[in-house]
Parts: sequence; structure tokens; C-alpha cells
Amino acid sequence: MTADYPCELCPRRCGRRPGYCGALLSPRLFRWGPHFGEEPPITGERGSGCVFFSRCTMKCVYCQNSPWSWKGDGEDRSVDELADILRDLAVKDRVENWNLVSPTPYLPFIREAAAKLSSEGVRLPFVWNSSGYERVETLEEYRDLCDWALFDLRYSRNETAKALSSAPGYVEASRAAAKWAYAKDPSKLIVRILVLPGHADEAIENLAFLATELSSEVQISLMAQYTPAYKAQEMPPLDRSVTEEEYSSVTEAAGDFGFENGWIQGYEASDPKLAFLGENMGEGHGTVAADT
Repeated sequence: MTADYPCELCPRRCGRRPGYCGALLSPRLFRWGPHFGEEPPITGERGSGCVFFSRCTMKCVYCQNSPWSWKGDGEDRSVDELADILRDLAVKDRVENWNLVSPTPYLPFIREAAAKLSSEGVRLPFVWNSSGYERVETLEEYRDLCDWALFDLRYSRNETAKALSSAPGYVEASRAAAKWAYAKDPSKLIVRILVLPGHADEAIENLAFLATELSSEVQISLMAQYTPAYKAQEMPPLDRSVTEEEYSSVTEAAGDFGFENGWIQGYEASDPKLAFLGENMGEGHGTVAADT
């Protein structure tokens, strides 16, 4: 593939294809289908139509999806083939939405596929499901693909983001992305906070950011489900689950900051042998067992 494709979609702004993530000039998909493990507003009654894209813009040492996120497993699809997949999810599976998981490297192709379907009268809300490592300029340019923002706030310190996810400037980028989504539609932003072993303090710092810079009305999803995977299996303290004490410090902080909207995953989710459980934070919400 040509190296002069001026790709500047993510904060790395590589200016070429392939860049750091390895994405080429066609969307690469690993899998797709109805998914029932997202937060209740996303899952709905018929499930969320998840499309998992290969080649993530981050390189998390604990990535559970490393075969496609790190190594690029999957199949290249044409825009027409991507449109067929989205059409089947909408028409045959009757999902609630199109859930784009790590879509950033392929946004131009997704928009083209969506335009094709729109001309046929096939439309669903889009969920932009990502690590939060985004450029506000890109979010604004492709705002038509972001009816729901399902963003992570993974780190509060750039040195941690660089060491664990090779993501320079993550804190500024992810916080700016959250601010953008909140300004766009506060009711359609869900911020996921995965508590990492040894880094519960950063989860609390991100809760403080949300409460002070956005609002304690933000919908948050606190997750205990971290499981050592990939390179983290030999990297203490990431080679263990989060402790109950660590997780409790985060859930208690959420209460102290006044968060009432969202979901708290049960600590039992830290045991990979057990099913994910959830605890409702506020009235009118269901439980959640969210994927990372």
C-alpha cells in the first residue's frame, strides 16, 4: 500500500499509511454480530451491532484482543462489503445500533458505507466505542458517526499511558474527547473506567476530573474485570487481578464525588472464572457487564 496517504485521524498524526497502527487502505474486520454485554442503553432489547475493527491505535500490554488489535488478524473488506455487514445487522439481526469498536483508522470507509446505506433508507444510531485516544478534530469531522460516545478514561498520568499502552499524550487526548462528547450530548456519553491493579489512584483521579471539569451527572461505568493477558502476565503488578481494596477505593470515590448515573460492576468480575455481575448506581438503570 502507498505510504503517502496523509492519515492524521488519531493523536499520533502519522501522516501516512501504514502508520503506527498498521492500518492500510481498506477496513479490516475481525468479527461482527449482535452483542448483549454492553451498558443497558447501548444493548437495549435486541442487542448492539458490534463491528470489531483490527489495528488499534494503542498497544496495551494487557490487551485481551491482541490477535487483532496488536497483530492485525482479520479480513480486509471493501466499502461495499462493510455496507453489506452493517445492512445485515440492521435488517436481519434488527440490532439497536451500529457499535463501532476501535473504528478510528477506518472512519473514511465507514462513512462511505453509511452513506450507501442511508441512500437506501437504512439508518441506525452509531456508537463510537473506543479507548478515548482520539483527536477532537477527528471527532468533529466525523460527528455523524457518533450518536453515542462510549469512551474509556484509562489513565490520569501520561507516563503510565506511555509505559502500558504506548500512547503519548493520552491524558490530554482522552479528556478532550470526553469533553467534546459531553458538549455534543451529555445524555449520550458513557465513560468507562477499568480499574487496573496498582493504578486505582489514577481511576480516582479520572473520576475527580469528570466531576470537576464535566459534571457528576456523567454516566460512568466502573469495571473490575481486568484480567492479566498478553505481555502483562509477566509484568507485576499487572500480572494479577485488581484487589477488592483497590476496587472499593474507586467505587467509594464515585459516591464521594456524587456520581449517581451509571453502573458499578461487581467485584466478582475480577475473577475470570465467574460471570460478570453488575450493581446499579442510579434509579432506572439496569446492570452491566461491559467488555474492554
